[in-house]
Formats: sequence, structure tokens, C-alpha cells
Amino acid sequence: MLKKFLRFGQYLRQRGLITLQDMINARILQIRHNSKIGAIAKNKGWLTEEEVDKILIRQEDVEKKFGEIAVENGDLTEKQVDQLLEEQKIDYLYFGEALVKLGIITKDDLAAQLEIFNKLRLKDKK
Repeated sequence: MLKKFLRFGQYLRQRGLITLQDMINARILQIRHNSKIGAIAKNKGWLTEEEVDKILIRQEDVEKKFGEIAVENGDLTEKQVDQLLEEQKIDYLYFGEALVKLGIITKDDLAAQLEIFNKLRLKDKK
């Protein structure tokens, strides 16, 4: 049985399909590739670097998303946050995709393992 919050990378590691270093490399690729909504907002001229930094600092103290804080502060509207999130999704690189891009796992193996992983997760929820 899977633990309730077992993530896909840990699942692949337990199966011996990837190593800890593979997980780290895939996460680094994700971090370098995936844009943060603060950076997107700054590029659009909707937020200054100082405003982004203030939101990030506040985010350290509260369990809220960047967009929620920006709306609360009056820095962004909900419509702007929705637009930023949509733009963020366009080029988002998922963990499994990062593994494929790095040549650690094939697309076919990824699809098969995701199917098994999701079935196990659904089984654990019951």
C-alpha cells in the first residue's frame, strides 16, 4: 500500500526506476524551467521587484498562495491572478516530463507508471 501522501518521485524510487540524484536533477530542471507568477507579473509590468519581494516575504509567514496575498494587498486583481496562472500553465514542466527530458525514463514507461501510481492512490483513498 502507498502512504497517503506518497509523491510520484518517491514511488518511482521505491520501484527502483530512478535514483535520489535523478529526483534532484528533475526538480532542478523544473525549478529552472517553470516560471513563478511573480516573475510573470513583473515581466508584464503589473508588479515591481519590490512588490514581488514583499509578497514573498509575507508568504514565508502565512500559508497562502502568492496570488492570494497579492490580491489581499491590492497589488493584483483576481482576474490578473487567474491570467497569470493560465500563462504559467502553458509552459509548465511536470516532474515526470522532466524525467523524460533528462532521458531518465521513457514516455511509455512514464505513462505506464503514472497509471499504476494513480490507481494505487485511488485505492488508498477508499
